[in-house]
Amino acid sequence: MSERSERISKRGELPPLRRNSRFQMLWMGAAASELGTTLTWVAFPLLILAVTGSAALAGLVGACRITANLLFSLPAGAWVDRWDRRRILIAAEVVRCLALAALAAAVLTGRVALWQILAVAVVTGAADSFFGPARAAAIRGVVAPGQLPEAYAQEEARGHAAALAGPPLGGLLFGLGRALPFAVDALSYLVSLVCVVRARVPRRPAGAAERRETGMRADVMEAAGWLWRHRGLRAGLAFALVANLVANALLLPVIVMVEARGGDAAATGVVLAGLGLGGLLGATLSARIGRLLPPGRLMPAVVGFFALAVCATALPFGPYWPVVPLFLATVAAPALNVVLRVLLARLVPDAMTGRVVSVFTMATMGLTPVGPLLGGLLAQYVGGAGALVAVGGLLAACSVVASISPALRGLHVPAAAATGSAPSAVPVLAELGREPVGER
Repeated sequence: MSERSERISKRGELPPLRRNSRFQMLWMGAAASELGTTLTWVAFPLLILAVTGSAALAGLVGACRITANLLFSLPAGAWVDRWDRRRILIAAEVVRCLALAALAAAVLTGRVALWQILAVAVVTGAADSFFGPARAAAIRGVVAPGQLPEAYAQEEARGHAAALAGPPLGGLLFGLGRALPFAVDALSYLVSLVCVVRARVPRRPAGAAERRETGMRADVMEAAGWLWRHRGLRAGLAFALVANLVANALLLPVIVMVEARGGDAAATGVVLAGLGLGGLLGATLSARIGRLLPPGRLMPAVVGFFALAVCATALPFGPYWPVVPLFLATVAAPALNVVLRVLLARLVPDAMTGRVVSVFTMATMGLTPVGPLLGGLLAQYVGGAGALVAVGGLLAACSVVASISPALRGLHVPAAAATGSAPSAVPVLAELGREPVGER
């Protein structure tokens, strides 16, 4: 926020979020880079198939990027809480821009090799692990606590819009020229870099200099211990870990089922577009849905509804039918993401934001790479429809178990502090006796 906005905030009169130029610059930069990233979700496997002809190698490269992100996430969070957050954001965007530009150049010259593609996947995955927690801390630094729900709803809309537009655009650009989607992705990171510079992100949290005197392992253990002591968040972590594993098993069964019902690639694209459309609608409704229940009750309710919708995709109504339940399945998901982000922003001390975000990423997404393998095995042995019923049933069972957890049911979002700073976590968590299911 500007100095004038901060003075207004202290009087309890917040200007509209659209006038917060620092947040809007961060948002525009992330919108550009996320669109670029979704382009290459499609372009990377297409390129590997063109170079090697192996679908297995295409899956391996995707797994390597996810694995690199997870392996670097814990030390990255510690660095975010120790060093200049603005420089970390800038460095991450420079690395990602140069990596994609180098790959685009290699593709353009016709000299691209598998090891180069693999190296770019690992480097960008590692850079992602630094950028994510640093950006989470930056949003807290430029948005007043009372406007965090609105800010995170805008973030959700950005992500679902990119997921809807990016894959078909990536396929189109790859058809025009194999190097084109990677060059556009590099340009998107350059746009994000300029926006980060202009957003004037706060540099260091309080106590950063003192933390540099301690070991990084001690820093990470401090954040992990903070989470472990709070039973509500701990229960949410366990639930999100299983939910993310199972939810990431959906893609291959959906594709197999649509093909088995006579659908072509276009039909598959229409069906998967339902996820993005539902997410966009959900982002506009997230504030209303988020007010219906506290997060500890909202989590199993949203995931349970998602599970029923997944089971409904197996109904024998033709290849295009799954677009309806998949659209409905994702309507409530943005509200859950918004509520959980606000929960963390209001409970976690600013000086620990980077580490807690990284620990959450590792704890909730650690089994995600296994999801596609699970989905592929189920689709192979029981068919696409049978696999979706199995996945939906697993999610439903997890939701029922989570809904009767006393620790999770007691989890709620505290009120924003009037001063515009994050409240201390201890009193609220002591009351509770003390994740998220998703973020870029």
